[in-house]
Amino acid sequence: MPSRGRALMFQGTGSNVGKSLLVAGLCRAARLRGLTVAPFKPQNMSNNAAVTADGGEIGRAQALQAHACGLAPTSDMNPVLLKPESETGAQVVVQGRRVATVGARDYARLKPSLVAPVLQSFERLRGAYDLVIVEGAGSPAEVNLRAGDIANMGFARAANVPVVLVGDIDRGGVIAQICGTQAVLDPADAAMITGFVINKFRGDPSLFDDGYRLIETHTGWRGFGILPFFAGAAKLPAEDALDLPRGGGTGGLHVAALVFSRIANFDDLDPLAQEPGVQLTMVHAGQPIPVCDLVILPGSKSTRADLAYLRAQGWHVDLAAHVRRGGAVLGICGGYQMLGQIIHDPDGIEGLAGETAGLGLLEVTTTMTPDKRLTQVHAVHDQSGVAFDGYEIHIGRTDGPDRARPFARVGGLAEGAISADGRVCGSYIHGMFSNDLFRSAFLQALGGASSGHSYAAAVNTTLDQLAAHIEMHLDVEGLLALAR
Repeated sequence: MPSRGRALMFQGTGSNVGKSLLVAGLCRAARLRGLTVAPFKPQNMSNNAAVTADGGEIGRAQALQAHACGLAPTSDMNPVLLKPESETGAQVVVQGRRVATVGARDYARLKPSLVAPVLQSFERLRGAYDLVIVEGAGSPAEVNLRAGDIANMGFARAANVPVVLVGDIDRGGVIAQICGTQAVLDPADAAMITGFVINKFRGDPSLFDDGYRLIETHTGWRGFGILPFFAGAAKLPAEDALDLPRGGGTGGLHVAALVFSRIANFDDLDPLAQEPGVQLTMVHAGQPIPVCDLVILPGSKSTRADLAYLRAQGWHVDLAAHVRRGGAVLGICGGYQMLGQIIHDPDGIEGLAGETAGLGLLEVTTTMTPDKRLTQVHAVHDQSGVAFDGYEIHIGRTDGPDRARPFARVGGLAEGAISADGRVCGSYIHGMFSNDLFRSAFLQALGGASSGHSYAAAVNTTLDQLAAHIEMHLDVEGLLALAR
């Protein structure tokens, strides 16, 4: 078994090949084997973030992986987080704190200064746990980005961590994915790779025996198994917008959620997607908002830009009609800001300085400010009196008459707002629906029925099932023996 302080890295042949899920499952499997284990991702790009106990933020996938390890997430688990704000620029978060907003070329110049904090965070984890399981970002085959790399081979070589390459057979061409990666890598980088895993297989794995042997022969790398597609993945919080909840359910309460172009922290919706009494519809660009009981405006990384996006879809017209019919509306974080009268951005925090008219469904006004609120909260829902936990991660301050009717109270202070007729409410608190008692009370107030479903228990059960799935199909013993 690995001794204290060992590490193993998983890199992919491309984005969304299943690295995050594989690492989460291996973290749980290692923990069940009696190891102390922690996840690590040197650099991540995601607008789906989690707030750590120390008031920082990391990618949502690393928070799930920490949960699989039985740990509270810390900023060291994802020392560099990039949060896209436009097609060409992103906010840079280092060890949990925002340090800049830069374009792609500027970030390339910034990367060399990030090596030190990345290695510092990694060494802290390696000194505290038996095993650190590292997840790469994108693919090492993007050799045009190799200079100054901290996400894949640049990190692996600097920290001397062996690499296992993950290929996604579900998207086709997995032989070319793996063999082609070796072909384009610098020989010193390729030497870091000790083996490969075939992921997301559907059907009879023996049908790929010849292909599996071909990869081993061509690359000289050892295969550690073929992992069949894991259907339970939909029950776990996702990080990538490609994995947005697909909706579902046939319950009596119909909830529609708008999919913004810069949607953020969309895992707020996961518990609703799994709630037996709820039919969740994800409303994408070009689709009208259906007749429903509740419309949710989720978080956004660029509130003013997504407000323009909302209007371009005609959703503002649908929302007005929905409210006239007596429907309810909930805005979370950026969605809350959109519901107000106006959004001021005098310093150009989200782009060009200026202001944008809100939807006018709440009597509140938001002003964007440079300071960012990052905190875990314990709140009490004002209407039901039910306590729940969540987190805040936003810029901007919101105030106005409807704040006299708060959505919740945090430390006795008013949070959020509710319209005079009670149909429209907004809150900065993410994660509220993960709390079973609150979710039940909120849905019952809308006419839904309580199902007794436990979201947290479902996540834990699914992680155990994922670990068992990996143990059954991969050579976990061999993988753990690679760590050094």
